Amino acid sequence: MSRRIKRTNPKPRSRDERKEARPFKARSAQKAGPRPGGKPGSKPPRFASERAERRVPEPTTAKPVEALLPTKVQTVTVTADENNMRVDRFLEARFPGLSFSHIQRVVRKGELRVDGKRVDSKDRLEEGQSVRIPPLKLDAPKLPGALSEAAQKTLQALKEMTLYEDDDVLVLNKPAGLAVQGGSGTTRHIDQMLEVMRDAKGQKPRLVHRIDKDTSGCLLVAKTRFAATHLTGAFRSRSARKIYWALVPGLPKPKQGRISTFLAKEESEDDTIMRIAQHGDEGASHAVTYYAVVETAGNKLTWVSLKPVTGRTHQLRAHMAHIGHPIIGDPKYFNIENWELPGGLQNRLHLLARRIVIPHPRGGVIDASAPLPQHMQQSWNLLGLDATRFDPIENAPEE
Repeated sequence: MSRRIKRTNPKPRSRDERKEARPFKARSAQKAGPRPGGKPGSKPPRFASERAERRVPEPTTAKPVEALLPTKVQTVTVTADENNMRVDRFLEARFPGLSFSHIQRVVRKGELRVDGKRVDSKDRLEEGQSVRIPPLKLDAPKLPGALSEAAQKTLQALKEMTLYEDDDVLVLNKPAGLAVQGGSGTTRHIDQMLEVMRDAKGQKPRLVHRIDKDTSGCLLVAKTRFAATHLTGAFRSRSARKIYWALVPGLPKPKQGRISTFLAKEESEDDTIMRIAQHGDEGASHAVTYYAVVETAGNKLTWVSLKPVTGRTHQLRAHMAHIGHPIIGDPKYFNIENWELPGGLQNRLHLLARRIVIPHPRGGVIDASAPLPQHMQQSWNLLGLDATRFDPIENAPEE
């Protein structure tokens, strides 16, 4: 997978725009101005088309920047950029390299406090809050030696998933059904599999973002603390761009649009879903998604391309259900009564993290794409959909 040179300068998101499913047939004008790697007043590049492709020069003087872990209790203030960030992701962003289990442990034991109170790892922070952080440490590196047979199989499985890899970054094609992180009753997941990739210094590759267990496709992993810091920053600043493909019933109208709502988590004993909320509701977060119809199958089923601007839990699934076109095979959000799945299609989530484009920590751009998973490829074949068609989501704004 090649790296392509590109710089982005997304305009600030307006929280006052609430209109749902607004067409974006004409791209909004972007303000010219200085941007990283560009000249003042130069034209911003398109998201994916007509980019010059060239090799990224090998760094000669850049050195990894190691995140310093606190050796004693410290108190920090939540910044504007960290507003609404989950507690566990706040720790990951501040201290790349901490293991998932260590983060959960310090939170569960109440060693981490927010405004003097105990919190849950999934609680969200607010700008200006005071966070007490206990002494932290990296997991002790394993002694060097030959990998066990099980570890070798895990390493081989990761290699087979690999879409792109260099000294700093790994992009995996996560299969549907494999969780990204551990949870109740989950014994095998990507974070646990990455243990076999610890280097000589004991550093383990780190997850930079997450996708749902039942969603397949591009998953970005940092192999060094240096890369983790830069890639996490790219997601926080929204300079990372993601494209998803989905199959939905009916034909969304308009064929290209913007979905803007607030989402809030609704938990029960058996399940957790995201519901459409109102501004000001407890736990509600603004969420924006662009969608575009790529191709239809008799107006009964439609292949849509999705570009999330924000990164809320289950955002795409909740948004498509909200506009009346839930994703085929979605066990949580498919809400059309008496709807029958066409013969030959598998009742599995038809959602693919198709593509990720993000600045590389050492210059240039990582641009990786994942192929359709087997169950979606079968559906595309049965419906006569052409996976090589132009994807109009490329014309969607970056805001």
